[in-house]
Amino acid sequence: MDERTTLVTGAAGFVGHHLLRRLRGRRLIGWHRPGRPAPASPPGVVWRAVDLLDRDGVEAALGIDTPDEVYHLAGAPQIDTSWRNVVPHLQTNALGTYHLLEAIRRASLACRTLVVTSAQIYQSGDDPLDEDAPLVPPNPYGLSKLAQDQLALRAVDEDGLDVVIARPFNHTGPGQKPAYAVPGFARQIARIEAGLEPPTIAVGNLDTRRDITDVRDVIEAYVLMIASAPAGRPYNVCSGRAWRIGDLLEELRHLARRPIEVAVDESRLRPNDIPVVQGDATRIRSELGWSPHISVEQTLRDTLDWWRGQR
Repeated sequence: MDERTTLVTGAAGFVGHHLLRRLRGRRLIGWHRPGRPAPASPPGVVWRAVDLLDRDGVEAALGIDTPDEVYHLAGAPQIDTSWRNVVPHLQTNALGTYHLLEAIRRASLACRTLVVTSAQIYQSGDDPLDEDAPLVPPNPYGLSKLAQDQLALRAVDEDGLDVVIARPFNHTGPGQKPAYAVPGFARQIARIEAGLEPPTIAVGNLDTRRDITDVRDVIEAYVLMIASAPAGRPYNVCSGRAWRIGDLLEELRHLARRPIEVAVDESRLRPNDIPVVQGDATRIRSELGWSPHISVEQTLRDTLDWWRGQR
C-alpha cells in the first residue's frame, strides 16, 4: 500500500469521486460539506465534514491528518448560478482557497497542493487560449476562479508553498449532474427510452462550441501534475478541440434506442453564452507528456449508459 496520505477537498463531487477511485491503494482523506452524509463509496476513504469558510475548522482538520499531498477540488462549480449568487461563489472559491492555503502555511506542512481553477478566467475569443492569454473573466464564476488562481500563485511566490495550478476547460463523463449539456441530454434520452418522458428532448443553444475532455482523462492530468509539475506554473487541461454542442447531441441521438425529436426550450437559453471556448494544450503536452486518450464518442456512450442505470 502507498504510504502517502492524500487529502481531496470536494471529494463528494463529480470529479472528486472519480479521483478517489483513481487513487485507491493509498490513505485517502475526503472532505465533504457539513450537514450532508458522507458518501458510501468508494470504500476505504476517511471522510471529514469540513467547512472551508471556517478558518479554524480547516486548520483543525489539517492537524488531524497532516497530508502529504492535497487535491483542492472544492468549489462552487456552475457559471449560470454565479450570476444569481455572486457572493457565495466568491466566498467558496476564493475565501475557501485562502483558508486552505493559509492553514497549510501556518502549519508548515511540506505537502504538494494542486489548486484547480478554470478556463473561465481567460478573456473569451475565437482563437485557442493558452496560459498567457489575457485574464479577463466573462462572468462572476470566472472572477471567483481568477481570485483562486491568483491566491495559488501568491502562495508560491510569497509564502514558498509547493502549489501547482490546473486550469481545466469543460469536462464531462459518467456521474455528472444534468445541469450540464452532455449529462442533461443523456438523462433525457435515458428517461425517454424508459418511457418516463415523451420522445422530445428539450435543448438550449446548440451552436456554441466547447473544448470538452473526459473527466477520467482530466484526473490523470491532475495526478501527473502532482507528481511532476513545477510549482507556480499553470497548465491548461483540455483537448485542444472545440465541439459544437449540437453535434454532441446528434451523436447521443444516434446512440439512443428509439427515435428522439429536438425542441428548443427558451428557459435553457443563456443570454451571456460565449460562442467558442477552446484551449491550447501545448504546454501540458510538451512539458508533462499528458494528452487525453478517451474519445468523445466513448465519453458520450459511457455517460448515456450511466444514466440508463439511474432510472
